[in-house]
Amino acid sequence: MHQANNHRENITTNGFTILNDIYTADEIDAIIATINKADQSKPTFRKSNDLFAIRQFLKGVPGVKKLIFNDKLKSVIHNLFGDQYFVVKSIYFDKPEKSNWFVAWHQDLTISVDRKVNLPGYGPWTTKLSQFAVQPPIGILQDNFTIRIHLDDTDEGNGALKVISSSHLKNIYRVDNLNWKNETETTCNVNSGGIMIMRPLLLHASNRTTTNKKRRVVHIEFSKIELPVSISWAEMEKV
Repeated sequence: MHQANNHRENITTNGFTILNDIYTADEIDAIIATINKADQSKPTFRKSNDLFAIRQFLKGVPGVKKLIFNDKLKSVIHNLFGDQYFVVKSIYFDKPEKSNWFVAWHQDLTISVDRKVNLPGYGPWTTKLSQFAVQPPIGILQDNFTIRIHLDDTDEGNGALKVISSSHLKNIYRVDNLNWKNETETTCNVNSGGIMIMRPLLLHASNRTTTNKKRRVVHIEFSKIELPVSISWAEMEKV
């Protein structure tokens, strides 16, 4: 993969990197068409004026997996992370043209699992729509990574992620402790067909949409960690 070392260094040092041209326009159209044909009555589908989201996306939209994991994406994963990682969470986000919701600064501190049990080092727990999320030992969060696949051109006007570069190196970090004199936010503009790769502990946020442009993103989290025998990943898909 071209410039693999640079992207590896970006992920290690900054906590994120951006690669454009992973999908052709025809491939993006095929992904969108497959989503539009899906059965939206499933409980993992959530739709309102401000948001359309599909949790357990790869399970909920049959046929999309082979479109998402094209040869270019599989090559990126192999070259940057090796062959041991598997999918542990997949979500589709559609922020409509007139959406007025925003996401405050945060880290992604939980993983999705199949049940709630008492385990040393795991907690607190949350439950939503019979889905269980828990904050795991920090080593899992440090090792995991997320790929965000952009189905639309995304910039500061339609809710592109803002990040605090290198904030993932501070481990679990309260936003209240941010000293904005020493921190600089970066807006992660990504073209349609491009991807952003990030570490879960990277501080990130997104603004309201101001340009009447859609922002559709497929969010996929990866891990290579085996969980304790009493719980399992809520999703587990080989690449």
